[in-house]
Amino acid sequence: MGTKAIYPQSIRNVTIIGDPDETTRVVHRLFHRFAGSGSGTVHWVTGRVDHTIHIAELSSHAPIAELERSIRVADGVIAVVNTAVRSTPRLETILRVADDHQVARLCLMTGLDHPAADFDRCVHTIAETRGAVPLTLQIPIGIGTDFEGVIDLVPMWALEPMAAEFYGSHWKVAEQWYRKLVATVMEQDAADSLGLRVIPPEQLHERIRCRTRIGDAVPVLCDAAPWSDDIAPLLDAIVRYLPSPLHVCQPEHALDH
Repeated sequence: MGTKAIYPQSIRNVTIIGDPDETTRVVHRLFHRFAGSGSGTVHWVTGRVDHTIHIAELSSHAPIAELERSIRVADGVIAVVNTAVRSTPRLETILRVADDHQVARLCLMTGLDHPAADFDRCVHTIAETRGAVPLTLQIPIGIGTDFEGVIDLVPMWALEPMAAEFYGSHWKVAEQWYRKLVATVMEQDAADSLGLRVIPPEQLHERIRCRTRIGDAVPVLCDAAPWSDDIAPLLDAIVRYLPSPLHVCQPEHALDH
């Protein structure tokens, strides 16, 4: 049997950084459900295209010098953010280092079912950290003991009106977050002329991808655990928004490897 060709543009090399307990849970779910034949590799299909995702894991408690080097040579970074932890100096360090070296990054919010969880505070922390603007792509349905899952904002209008009835008051909150997302990634005149309901998701994906890859924006996703074990939205976001090796133009990568 012949070896299947892997095209460079379909490869993603990502480093997941956060508290060891949090990153281990995320990585375990990725590998348990979607692991490829190689260690640290996940095969995923988005838009009918096969992608190969190479995943490395790094503790946010590592020495600053190690954190900086690992982020500097990464094609893309996923910062795992525990929403129940009030002080997050290492998160701010990770985002600043990624900004210094123009490394694309995502943020994954975890612990949303914890009584001390505060989603808005974490988004505000990202916004206040020098560098990229947070793009909230998912919001929690409830928080703490009331947490019941997440709403995906980009495709939300395809679910209306059934979803509006299903989500109740959470739908109005989702509309507000969606308007903020559109205002951030699109020209305001274009958004006004098209109308919220007819902006194609593909157009939003493209705008988010462009801003993420140049380091202007940080997509924010929510971990649905323990309400759901669905990790597919994270894999879709990795493929859609983080760069392939062909799109990473950092000379230090070649020097460090």
